[in-house]
Amino acid sequence: EVQLVESGGGLVQAGGSLRLSCAASGFTFDDYVIGWFRQAPGQEREGISCIISNSAGSAFVEDSVKGRFTISVDNAKNTVYLEMNTLKRDDTAIYTCAAKKSWGKGTPVTVSA
Repeated sequence: EVQLVESGGGLVQAGGSLRLSCAASGFTFDDYVIGWFRQAPGQEREGISCIISNSAGSAFVEDSVKGRFTISVDNAKNTVYLEMNTLKRDDTAIYTCAAKKSWGKGTPVTVSA
């Protein structure tokens, strides 16, 4: 059974940083696409970044967060990270990771003024 568990969310002031983690289990962490999504209050879920879990670690970052967010993968730990810097109030959302058609429960990020 595929399981994805996010952590690292919390309350941070605008301009601050957080690092989210997505720990995966139930499948061999090799050559899969793992994505980060977010859903702000009253808005639809949007994809913001994804990475391939292989040695190359090819990644994509949505334009809206490019330059502030960085995705990375640690295959030895079956974990994908989302480093978020220079956070803005608009980044407030539930952040969720997904892989192999499975979703985690999400971790909340709140950015205060």
